[in-house]
Amino acid sequence: MPIYTGRGDDGGTDLRDMTRVSKTHPRIEAYGTVDELNALIGTIRPTGESDIDEQLATIQNHLHIVQADFANPDPDPDDPVIEPQHIETIENWIDDHDESLEPLTSFILPTGSAHGAKLHHARAVCRRAERRAVDLAETEPGSTNVEAVQYLNRLSDGLFTLARVVNQRAGKLEETPSY
Repeated sequence: MPIYTGRGDDGGTDLRDMTRVSKTHPRIEAYGTVDELNALIGTIRPTGESDIDEQLATIQNHLHIVQADFANPDPDPDDPVIEPQHIETIENWIDDHDESLEPLTSFILPTGSAHGAKLHHARAVCRRAERRAVDLAETEPGSTNVEAVQYLNRLSDGLFTLARVVNQRAGKLEETPSY
């Protein structure tokens, strides 16, 4: 089977249910930005930290579920969707990592080690994916899984926390902005 079909040459694409929409449709923007986030996380692994690498691999698999979720306006009961336990997984990781981190007293600059800086970048892309998901939910009320939107919100916090952990383990001090 060839990778190209030519079906998208007119600026349209198919959703999971074979509905044809513009490539600029909010649903495509949402799952396309999630795809970008997933690819960016792929550039971060491996970090050399086995626990972080396992968490990033799990996140990448979760992001495939988010993409499938957003690509399907009317999922069947057996279709993959983000569920509360996916959000709880991220929350548990954040709570576990927070125990090893100094409490934040101010904003920090998105910098540090190469992996830490990339995780900060991934956090920013995740926030954009969340904004696209919120737009989709507002454009198509009732056809967007609210847990998928919540997952992206929590994931951005998780990526921020992972960036801090990676930077701490690399001995990189957090920098605060000077106003």
